[in-house]
Amino acid sequence: MHLSKKEVIHKTINFVQKTLANAEGGHDWFHIERVYKNALLIAKEETVDEFIVSLGALLHDIADAKFHNGDETVGPKVARAFLESIAVAETDIVHVEQIISNISFKGGNFNQQFRSPELDVIQDADRLDAIGAIGVARCFNYGGFKNRKIYDPAIKPNLNMTKAEYKKSTTPTINHFYEKLLLLKDKMNTETGKKIAEQRHIFMEQFLAQFYAEWNGQV
Repeated sequence: MHLSKKEVIHKTINFVQKTLANAEGGHDWFHIERVYKNALLIAKEETVDEFIVSLGALLHDIADAKFHNGDETVGPKVARAFLESIAVAETDIVHVEQIISNISFKGGNFNQQFRSPELDVIQDADRLDAIGAIGVARCFNYGGFKNRKIYDPAIKPNLNMTKAEYKKSTTPTINHFYEKLLLLKDKMNTETGKKIAEQRHIFMEQFLAQFYAEWNGQV
């Protein structure tokens, strides 16, 4: 069986939609679709393999470790099994596996083990979906999913968590803005990503200002 790149992407979209049909709202097909579209948008300004960008973006959260007891090997394994089933080249499968293994934030104190222009593009697209209005919505959706407090003034953000501490953190949702979301603007890889992130970052700062004003009975 030899499929065209277009056919491979079409089958991958169908596979992801089916696999994530009952996923948590912040990591469902619509999240994947937004990252996929943003990745293709950013890719237009970069010198990259758009086929790898497409596959990596579509499969980057196919089995997110946070929903599999922290096991970071599940995503690459699921992606490999699917891509092998439709006869994708081994070199492309390895590249996609590396993208999945190295895309996530993991507390910010994680040394990324692999770099490629394609990963840079997908990572920016994924991080853009974690900030701005949708980022705020996803943040609180996940906090509710994990039954976390919205905010507790007595629990301060921890910016020096190890990867293991970050994965186990159960702190209030507002803390996540300081432990991750507000840090992403300065971690963008591409010029397009940086430009989009600037505006979304400002929105989050405005949201937090409004949040604290309401919390403290000032508005």
